[in-house]
Amino acid sequence: MKIVLIGNAGAGKSTLSRQLLDSGPAARLSLDELAFSGSSERRPLADSISDAMKFVEENESWIVEGCYSDIIEPLLEQTETLIFLNPGVEVCIRHCNARPWEPEKFTSSAEQDGNLENLIKWVKDYETRTDEYGLKRHRALFEGFNGAKVECNNPSEYDLASHLFSTALKGGG
Repeated sequence: MKIVLIGNAGAGKSTLSRQLLDSGPAARLSLDELAFSGSSERRPLADSISDAMKFVEENESWIVEGCYSDIIEPLLEQTETLIFLNPGVEVCIRHCNARPWEPEKFTSSAEQDGNLENLIKWVKDYETRTDEYGLKRHRALFEGFNGAKVECNNPSEYDLASHLFSTALKGGG
């Protein structure tokens, strides 16, 4: 399995990637780990891309998830399946509000909670942003991808996508 998941913050990428890991052994990479290095400043793009390419080259089976079109685009040549989680801004906001503490991103739950207002503002701009994090750029990656791809517009579709993918891996479909 060589899967990339794209979508807005709060779309459910991390949750679905963990479900997909139940389908078979694979390495998992959240691009948040490569895009930032212990601060709110983005790392140089070339460094993030280099580290992402190294990850996919060193792992036979992998899942990469993130909202960083500028890092994802170079990975698409090695990608077998592209999953676009696009449940709408309101769902993403609900997910962000319900998100448990992410110790890999924040030193404390209080720090994460302190960032929530900024995150919600950022999530709300998804449909109008023209940067690498926005809907327009994610849509372009999805439409231009020639491999297997699926767009999920409702979280209820995530379990079905995970199940179908698991069944296909096991030779049942």
